[in-house]
Amino acid sequence: MDFEDTPEEAAYRARVKRWIADKAPAGAQGGRKPATPAFIAEAKVWQAIKADDGFAGIRRPKAWGGGGGTMMEDIIFTQEEEAAGLNYGVFMIGIGMCVPTVLAHGPDEVKVELVTPTIRGEKIWCQLFSEPSAGSDLAGVRTKAVRDGDGWLINGQKVWNSFAHRADYGLLLTRTNPDKPKHKGLTMFWVDMHDPAIEVRPIHQASGDSEFNEVYITDLRLSDRHRLGEVDDGWAVALTTLMNERMSVMSSTRKPNWEEIMGLARAVSGPNGGLLQDSGFREQLADWYVKAEGVRFTRFRLLTDISRGGEPGPAASVGKIINSTQLQEIGSAGVELQDQFGIIDDEQVSAMEAIFQTAFLYSPGARLGGGTDEIMKNIIAERVLGLPGDVRLDKDTPFRDLPTGVR
Repeated sequence: MDFEDTPEEAAYRARVKRWIADKAPAGAQGGRKPATPAFIAEAKVWQAIKADDGFAGIRRPKAWGGGGGTMMEDIIFTQEEEAAGLNYGVFMIGIGMCVPTVLAHGPDEVKVELVTPTIRGEKIWCQLFSEPSAGSDLAGVRTKAVRDGDGWLINGQKVWNSFAHRADYGLLLTRTNPDKPKHKGLTMFWVDMHDPAIEVRPIHQASGDSEFNEVYITDLRLSDRHRLGEVDDGWAVALTTLMNERMSVMSSTRKPNWEEIMGLARAVSGPNGGLLQDSGFREQLADWYVKAEGVRFTRFRLLTDISRGGEPGPAASVGKIINSTQLQEIGSAGVELQDQFGIIDDEQVSAMEAIFQTAFLYSPGARLGGGTDEIMKNIIAERVLGLPGDVRLDKDTPFRDLPTGVR
């Protein structure tokens, strides 16, 4: 593996750093903050600035408003953008996951309508995939789409939809043929989230934010131009979206990590003096360090493959499962180390701007979003290690014949 940029990548990184230093709006903060109207407005200003100079949707074709660049250039820019505190997560779903899906499976007239405005930050997207009875088992969706003349009539419920309350468009996975096995009878659509047949109910999270939502769809009528891919082939379309989701583990690691909790521990006394002298804590700290380094080297290996023309593979799942689990462990430990002050999550008052409190409240969701721990372990076992796949008794069973738990 390579630990350094190639000369071309180093030159591009230097160019990106200069550009960000020159173009960054005064007072822009970015980062992971609640998606308030003010935050959205700030994010859209930055996205438009990037688009004007070809740094928005770097891997997307220039013909559709992208930068026409490489995957590695996209990763480098994201890394430098994050280092400058200018990453805005509200566009990740649209540009990183939905745009490539529309480009791969949508007709040209739909691409013209959707792609360029999304890359410029004028439109925000959400994914309407998970349901109350279809989370990890995504192919088990029950939202029904039936033929209605030349179009479709759709009814159902979705849940855990990030930014749906701020979204203009959504990718909607539906069941169109219950007589086929569950992976074979799905169809994908794009929808206007402002349609009155779509009701979005924000979910109040423990962190005080409402990033996730419930979405209710009642008698939504769509023309066939809203369909992406072939009828009953929606699983293949969904895989395009999910494959692009892997890119998120390439460029960033959510904090706090071992470095932050070691910094906190320096200021905390233990029973035998400073906490860093406590053997139990030192053992745990070493474990976090080893895991973080393992993820870092795995990322180097994946980036080396990409730099040489490859694509992100299933090994990217390693970073997701380790990072999300470690985030929860470190967030919990950081709150515990602060004793009674750990209950204070005011970033103006709490140690290290409440980074541990934020992680403690957010991290359980991180272990679910983008694939649960169990799904990630299956991917690693089957596609990385080559172990036998799970026994699937429902593989060839028509969806309507699957047990539902109702007696």
